[in-house]
Amino acid sequence: MSPILPGAPWLVAHRSMLGTNQPYKISLNGKDYVLWQNSQGEVFALNNVCPHMQAPLSDGWVCQERNTITCPFHALEFDGQGRLHQAGKVGAQPLIAPLELVIRGDCIWTYGGMDAKIPVPDLIERVSQGMTFVGVAGEKSIQGPFLHNLLINYDYNHQNGTHRELFGIKANRIPVFEKEGYWAKVVQELDRNDPTFADICRNPVILSAPKTYTSTLEYAFPAMTTFKTRFALGEILQVHVLYPETETRTKAFVLAFAKFNHPILKPLFKRSMLSAVATVVEQDARSIETLYPRQAAKIRLPNEEIMVHAEKLYREW
Repeated sequence: MSPILPGAPWLVAHRSMLGTNQPYKISLNGKDYVLWQNSQGEVFALNNVCPHMQAPLSDGWVCQERNTITCPFHALEFDGQGRLHQAGKVGAQPLIAPLELVIRGDCIWTYGGMDAKIPVPDLIERVSQGMTFVGVAGEKSIQGPFLHNLLINYDYNHQNGTHRELFGIKANRIPVFEKEGYWAKVVQELDRNDPTFADICRNPVILSAPKTYTSTLEYAFPAMTTFKTRFALGEILQVHVLYPETETRTKAFVLAFAKFNHPILKPLFKRSMLSAVATVVEQDARSIETLYPRQAAKIRLPNEEIMVHAEKLYREW
């Protein structure tokens, strides 16, 4: 396939998703790779295909003693440079192409072997200052093109339908929309319905949410959307990440951060937050996967200029 947005930086994983000495498979622009992290925190990535008989290396295991990935078919070992380790010897030349990575803190980025067109953004580092990493939620391969997945993050009306039961939104205002290059910022004001008893039983933390709350969303096109808001229990940050696995499949996951006013509530807050995030991703995925083929819209809703801006960046890349 032709790469989608060649030269864009893609956030493909957080260190917590890799674990230690465990193979982790990613697909990016139609190619499969295997990543692993050793006990020293070094991260490596190779083409996922063993050069012997084309077995997927991600189905194998990591040899801690030699820091190699082992093929599941014939137990052949390859280091992070793609060189074969055999009978105590190391091959002089790589047999597997490594994937170049850019590590920023706990975030693992790549250009997928393409020349960089724009730099890796510093958005996560900037908006998460003073906050605690809570976890990863909503990791999912969505059957839908990257553009469809991208646009739903810029669609400020779909929560009125897609997420109506989850958040109980009755009014939505966008008093601020700023953009500069591949960065954009939106301030959103949401009015909520009173929670029902069933809502409270399902998610007790909802009691801490104000009737009207303000959230700030920032975008680092094309990979990332950050959502930040404040509740009585503290402040939360969600980093929604997308990258194209194939022409028709898109990977999504969300990094969650929080700042707790009362640390004793952290376990409840964490569980509730990650559960809500996972539900949002599932609902968005279902909306995308059930769409009929796209046609020109015959109806225009408020605030769609934000979505039009994102599609313009995509088309003019």
